Amino acid sequence: MGKQAINPGQSAPGPLGAYSHAIRVGDLLFISGQGCRDAKTGVERGLTFDESGKVLAYDIEAQTRGVLDNLGVVLKHAGLDYSDVVDITVFLHDMNDFEKYNKVYASYFSHLPVPPCRTTVQVARLPGRNYIEMKAIASFAKEI
Repeated sequence: MGKQAINPGQSAPGPLGAYSHAIRVGDLLFISGQGCRDAKTGVERGLTFDESGKVLAYDIEAQTRGVLDNLGVVLKHAGLDYSDVVDITVFLHDMNDFEKYNKVYASYFSHLPVPPCRTTVQVARLPGRNYIEMKAIASFAKEI
């Protein structure tokens, strides 16, 4: 079984390293960790900076929307949508943000007849100026 890279080009922020946005293997799509960088500006969403450019504060709800929107771009480029996601791993900088992130997350997935499985962990640091990152697995199979 071969593998196929899925890279949405300028529709999504470019990778911060040597990796594909997603890899299709058979009926599964493995999606790399998505941050909240805007594809056009290259700036992470929901940040407040001081005059020197240092991050003073972050809005986890804005960052969560950015991550999920970027995930949606990758899914769409592959011909899928949020309903095709079967598993998500969420990396939070601070578990105290769980309630706020969970509220935004629910607005993308709670209406689905079968929401994806999910694991959320707190991590010490994430790439760029992200305070949340999500990686996912989606399926091209429409029926079990």
